[in-house]
Parts: sequence; C-alpha cells; structure tokens
Amino acid sequence: MRAVIQRVNHATCTVAGKVTGQTGPGLMVLLGVAPGDSAQTAKALAAKIAKLRIFNDEAGKMNRSLLDTGGGILSISQFTLYADTRAGNRPSFIGAAPPEHARELYGAFNAALRDLGLEVGEGRFGEHMVIDLSNDGPVTITLELD
Repeated sequence: MRAVIQRVNHATCTVAGKVTGQTGPGLMVLLGVAPGDSAQTAKALAAKIAKLRIFNDEAGKMNRSLLDTGGGILSISQFTLYADTRAGNRPSFIGAAPPEHARELYGAFNAALRDLGLEVGEGRFGEHMVIDLSNDGPVTITLELD
C-alpha cells in the first residue's frame, strides 16, 4: 500500500458537481493499493498516518499527530500511485490491485481511520474526482507498507 499524505488547511472532493468528502485542518491522503495488500496492511497504514507527527507544537516543531490535533482526513483512492513509467511514455498500472480488491481495502483503510476516532471524508472509488485543497506548509510525505 502506498500513500501520499499532504497536510492541509482544507480539502474537498467533488464528483459530478457534488461534494463527496471534505476536511478542515488535517490531512489529505491519496491511497494506492497493490495486489498483495491485505486488511492488516490497511489497518497498519491507517495507524501510522494517524500517529505521524507532522503538525506543529507550541514551539513550532513538527511534534504533534492528527490524533493530537483532532484534525480530519480526506481519503482518496488513487491507483495511479502504482504507475510504472520505466519503459516508454505511457504509464503501466499493472502494479495496482484489481478494482474489486482495491475497493475493499480502500474501505478497510477508511474504517480503520474511523476506528481510531478520526473524521474521514471520502472520494468516490472509480469516479472522476476533482480535488481542491489548500496545502499547509507545504508538508507532503510518502509512505509505503508491504
């Protein structure tokens, strides 16, 4: 599983002109799922993201987590995180999980975040989404769990 995490002031996902998910201060997470990923992988990644200390403390140091700040998450399924661009100019996505598997684990990831007490806004799996966000910092981190 791969995630690109951005610290945001706010983020919104719109599908066909309707907001499907949003968050105020917190994180926007782009999530890619690989064929070998499991519900356990999703749970472990959710816990890692929730505890990642990338928010400023009183001294201005990145020393607080999303759990500490009470922020939310906008979670977006993103199979293109598994793009292979080594050959030619057209990316291959054979490293991404099949849609049925990815949909299941995207749901498991979001459920694991909610089980940790976080408010989670979602994109719409398999749909064309428009994401609007205001980066904070900017702070962008990539994580990968096998």
